[in-house]
Amino acid sequence: MLESFLTWAEIDLDAIAHNVRAYKRHIGENVRYIAVVKANAYGHGAAPVARAALCAGAEMLAVSRVIEGVALRKAGIQAPILLMGYTPPGGAEMAAEWRLTPSLMTFETAQALSQRGEALGYKIPVHVKIDTGMSRYGLFPEEAHNFLNAISGLPGIELEGLFTHFATADAADQTHARRQLAVFERMLGEARQAGFHIPLIHAANSAAAMRLPEAHFDAVRVGIGMYGLDPSSEWSPVFEIRPALSLKSRVSRVRDLPAGAGVSYGRTYVTERTTRAALVSVGYGDGFHRLLSNRGAVLIRGKRAPIIGRVCMDQFVVDASDIPQVQQDDEVVLVGKQGDARIRAEEVAALAETINYEVTTSLLARVVRVYLEDGRVTQVEALGQD
Repeated sequence: MLESFLTWAEIDLDAIAHNVRAYKRHIGENVRYIAVVKANAYGHGAAPVARAALCAGAEMLAVSRVIEGVALRKAGIQAPILLMGYTPPGGAEMAAEWRLTPSLMTFETAQALSQRGEALGYKIPVHVKIDTGMSRYGLFPEEAHNFLNAISGLPGIELEGLFTHFATADAADQTHARRQLAVFERMLGEARQAGFHIPLIHAANSAAAMRLPEAHFDAVRVGIGMYGLDPSSEWSPVFEIRPALSLKSRVSRVRDLPAGAGVSYGRTYVTERTTRAALVSVGYGDGFHRLLSNRGAVLIRGKRAPIIGRVCMDQFVVDASDIPQVQQDDEVVLVGKQGDARIRAEEVAALAETINYEVTTSLLARVVRVYLEDGRVTQVEALGQD
């Protein structure tokens, strides 16, 4: 089947499971694992990754938007799903209908959810987010008491969780993260003293789950680390995690260019010698960054071939002069391993002036997702296929 695809991403579900189990060993038995699968599981495919994570021991899933939670429900996933982002009052009906767990920061959404919960005959579990220093989404700590008191009187919702998010947990210097933690703990103490019962407290992301055990509380939310991508560019993972995604394509043409040939739009690269040029069938229309023009590389037959000229929407050219056996339809690895050589998402991110999150999350729908278990293809998700 793979022979029919020009560009595809292979997702190793065994690597996902390994990473979940590695985190669970690190956090201990009494801390729940929330698998973050927003943005199509960081480009890896939300439903297959969610199933793998749950089978490996995750107790809950997290996404950003209602529509992401609904997609998981339609895929048959019944585990609790936390909506970490803003749910407008107009989204309350859909969130309630599909048994999702919204995060709150406005009383208007809380009221809308309560009305839907009453109509459906059950209390909708909700979490409240506290902004301890990210300056993004959530209530300021000084607003928390009045808000918790206000929503406690709504009959159709039930306070299940309280959480915050670290701005610098990935930094070598943990000063700001510990400052946020202190603010959060002080607010928690005040809430408990006021009589609020909160079953699920969570704060730690992938980085904090690794390096800040004081922030584990009742649960951790693991995103980037679950995919085997480094949670930090300033320190190495404290236990082994395995990259789950490889991005692959094919050589669609091979030919020799004479010296002085301009390559691709704008002639930003001009050959200085006779050059064996291989055309690779992937571009920014697949989510491969244009900033990799004239600076990135790929693997062909286990050797690096530098990108020459600009990356186009559907293709780009590499210099395969040092790979004399290169031929049409050869496998090309853009992220991943081929033979003894490897290109990590972190390397691609550095060249594209971004972060590893964006390398995988940018992959668009026409990049076929191929899922592997025990080294065998178990599922293929291609554009236009059910």
